[in-house]
Amino acid sequence: MPETMELRQAGPADAAAIRRLTREAYAKWVPVIGREPRPMGADYDAAVRDHRFDLLYLDGVLVALIETIDEGDQLLIENVAVSPGFQGRGLGSKLMAHADGLARSLGYRRIRLYTNKRFTENVTLYLRLGYAIDGEEDVGDGAIRLDMSKILGGERP
Repeated sequence: MPETMELRQAGPADAAAIRRLTREAYAKWVPVIGREPRPMGADYDAAVRDHRFDLLYLDGVLVALIETIDEGDQLLIENVAVSPGFQGRGLGSKLMAHADGLARSLGYRRIRLYTNKRFTENVTLYLRLGYAIDGEEDVGDGAIRLDMSKILGGERP
């Protein structure tokens, strides 16, 4: 039987579930970078008030999410998290496409994100989805942040 997929915008009551899913999804990166990635310790009560979260459910179970921030002239993808048991099924790509549509609906031609350079699987995915590396910055603790962006519906200037 096919799975029932639902995508809905989060509200304040979802903060605990968002925190739990994000911690599970990012746990695999702790041994890679030697510490918890920043999303694992974020204040999701505040983030749900200040940012947009879209939650992806399969058969009523929260399995993925995307957090976006409207920056006034472009959309920032702050966080994409997929439950470990559901990774590799294209759900992250589906949420990234959703963010593209959201940016377009806001009239934006550019969408951006940042990630740790050592998160090579994520970097590969973002490049495959049309993002380009705009720069990198040493943010301390041996971490290099890659700034990436994508021009929607056109070539890079």
